[in-house]
Amino acid sequence: MIAATEPFPAQSTRTVRRGDIELAVFECGNPSGPAIVLVHGWPDTHTLWNGVATRLAERYRVISFDNRGAGASTVPAEVDAYRIEELAADVRAVAAAVAPGERVHVLGHDWGSVIGWELASMPDAAASIASFTSVSGPNLDFLGAYLRGPFSFARLRNSFAQGIASAYTVAFQIPGLPNPVLRGLSGRWPRFLAFFDGLDPALVRPAPTLRADMINNLKLYRANIRTRLGNPRPRPIDLPVQVIVATGDRAVRPVVHAEADNWVSDLTMREIPARHWSPLSHPADLARLTAEFVDRVGVATRG
Repeated sequence: MIAATEPFPAQSTRTVRRGDIELAVFECGNPSGPAIVLVHGWPDTHTLWNGVATRLAERYRVISFDNRGAGASTVPAEVDAYRIEELAADVRAVAAAVAPGERVHVLGHDWGSVIGWELASMPDAAASIASFTSVSGPNLDFLGAYLRGPFSFARLRNSFAQGIASAYTVAFQIPGLPNPVLRGLSGRWPRFLAFFDGLDPALVRPAPTLRADMINNLKLYRANIRTRLGNPRPRPIDLPVQVIVATGDRAVRPVVHAEADNWVSDLTMREIPARHWSPLSHPADLARLTAEFVDRVGVATRG
């Protein structure tokens, strides 16, 4: 879990229950503005979005929460509890509880983006989701379809490049194997992100649950990657989708979005000169691009 130096400007905190899962929710911003739900990935919590939320709060109602398995939310023990279908249903539960009757905009990073793609792919997505903005997280079904596409040297080269970038996920599939490394890494997280992502360590302030969040949320990888990449089921998406490509991202290469044009009817592609943890390094860019997209979608919806 990462906490940026800017505090999340939370005005209230509530708990949303879905079955036996309790989700810690944090809200800020303009209560009469469009609702934007921020979804974090591994190994973060809602505090990943501190800088982005601060910049969106004047005009928008900003809603964030700790995913199951992270921060102050419930930590299920079973691997199956971390399937992206379950986490997507959590997002919908939060939106329904906090913004009842509204169609919310979703901004997701890393696994939060993977979850957002699942939300956008649901047949009834338009009933509750107005738009989705993806940052540094693939649609696993699109990626699986791309990897199984017709042979070409370009496809082989791109697949190899993403395979190298994702090599760490192989170790994450094996229960217990990465745990000692992650326990040590959790105590050096600012220095690791300085090395891996070029971040100023002063932007990274690990929270007390980082070590547990790292290990608990390995179940995300075990519950989803082999299943989705091995048996992809890409579905058409009619919601407006914006993909913000961090051009220097070492973990998620642009090739993961190669199939998006084939499945998304309203697709916007933007680039920022960032690496993986862009919510920490480039919060102003993410807030600006998200606001522009939300405003455009709103105009189109009203029209």
